Amino acid sequence: MVLAAGLGTRMRPLTNSKPKAMVEVNGKPLIDHVLDRLAAAGVEQAVVNVHHFADLLQAHLAKRTKPAIVISDERGLLLGTGGAVVKALPLLGDAPFFHLNADTIWVDGVQPNLLRLAEAFDATAMDALLLLAPTTDCVGYDGRGDFTMAPDGRLLSRGERDIAPFVFAGAAILAPTLFAGAPQGEFALTDLFKRAEKSGRLYGLRLEGVWMHVGTPEAIGAAEAAIKANIG
Repeated sequence: MVLAAGLGTRMRPLTNSKPKAMVEVNGKPLIDHVLDRLAAAGVEQAVVNVHHFADLLQAHLAKRTKPAIVISDERGLLLGTGGAVVKALPLLGDAPFFHLNADTIWVDGVQPNLLRLAEAFDATAMDALLLLAPTTDCVGYDGRGDFTMAPDGRLLSRGERDIAPFVFAGAAILAPTLFAGAPQGEFALTDLFKRAEKSGRLYGLRLEGVWMHVGTPEAIGAAEAAIKANIG
């Protein structure tokens, strides 16, 4: 699943006329960076939720064949990162699935990070496996991080006054069991991450390569420079 329904308020004025997922970085809409990675990883179908400028995004996605696109329509009500997945679960099936934000972008290391996630995921131990970027190696990120990671990969959320070494890179593998008993309507996916953390079933995998945080128009130039520096 690819989350693409957000309002993109921090990306204004670019999102005054288009969804954030269609803002271009290095000559390609953000969502196509994501979908191209999924296609390269062998994903045959991707569920994409739409809300902000939904018609524009849906028309753009209709041009793609790999992966095949299924729309989860949130035109009537924006459901948040958690509610969006709950609504889409009937389209996603019973197996663990890739989950990506439409605006996440990175340059892979030797092995593609999505394949590394797939190899590392263990449904017997995990409800969620998050791709994490080291805060010291990110482009365009100046936050305080999201998680610390134990030697076995289990995650602990950053305390309110603390600094954590890893930031969630916007890509994960989630098991349907993560959503057992989840509420209907709008809520944040981080609520379920916290629940999985308490039960010891929230894990992380360190990203190999360079992750770019493209949260504002000003960040686009830095991301494009990083892409050119790392892949030419």
